[in-house]
This record gives sequence, structure tokens and C-alpha cells, in this order.
Amino acid sequence: MALWRPVKRFRKWETLFIIHPDRVSEKDQVLEKVKEIINSKEGDVLKVDEWGLRKLAYPIAKRKNGYYVLIEFYGLADTPKALEDYFRIDERVVRFIVVKLEDRYNPEKVSNEG
Repeated sequence: MALWRPVKRFRKWETLFIIHPDRVSEKDQVLEKVKEIINSKEGDVLKVDEWGLRKLAYPIAKRKNGYYVLIEFYGLADTPKALEDYFRIDERVVRFIVVKLEDRYNPEKVSNEG
């Protein structure tokens, strides 16, 4: 009798979030927390791209600028929900979005190609 084991299917995602301009000095703490959440969901960060302080398309909380950060990562299907929950409660993050890039992602295959 064969035992059924669930297969872990990783997906590739990216998140773009904006840090409040008055809280830019705390950006490293926000980045560490995001990485911690991704790692707790058996994922890993592939690329961090800090765009820096930029003008917003429209004022948010009477502010015209924000610190933009783009992170590309992989993880299990529930990783974006955990990130979104964190972004919603952290007052340093004023806006965020998480987008799925690939439905199936194999980290072993990518590391072997490099």
C-alpha cells in the first residue's frame, strides 16, 4: 500500500510596497520582517530592488513621497496572504501589492542551472 504524501508546489511572486517617507530610517527592519515571513513559509528571497524615495502618483496620508521596495521571491501558496496580513498592520507600509509571476517554480532546477 502506497502512502500518499502531499507535494509542495512553490510559486514565484513579487511584491512592491511603499514605506512611509517619515519612517525610511526603519526600512531595514521592514525588509528583515518581510524576509522572515517568506522564509517561515519555506520560501526564499531571489532579489531585492530598492527604488528609493520617489514621488507618489497621488498623495497618501497627506504625503507626496514614499520609499519604494520591490522584492522577488518564491514560496508556498499561502505566502502572499501572510505578507499582506503583515503589510496591513504595519503603519510604516502605506501601500503594497503582491503579484504571482509563475504558477510552478522549482528552486532546485534554478540553482542547478547557475
